[in-house]
Amino acid sequence: MGLDDKIENAAEKMGGKAKEASGRATDDPALESEGKMDQSKADLKQAGEKVKDAFKKE
Repeated sequence: MGLDDKIENAAEKMGGKAKEASGRATDDPALESEGKMDQSKADLKQAGEKVKDAFKKE
């Protein structure tokens, strides 16, 4: 996984956490759900990058 991809995924996850917290603080379930979805998407991207890295090493 390239450093740029790691940084991008981490930023997306942090943005998702911020959205989730904002949604919880403002009692906005849609924003909270969007934040959770952003975090899940970042986790999936990171997992995909790890799989690609595993195949590159072989």
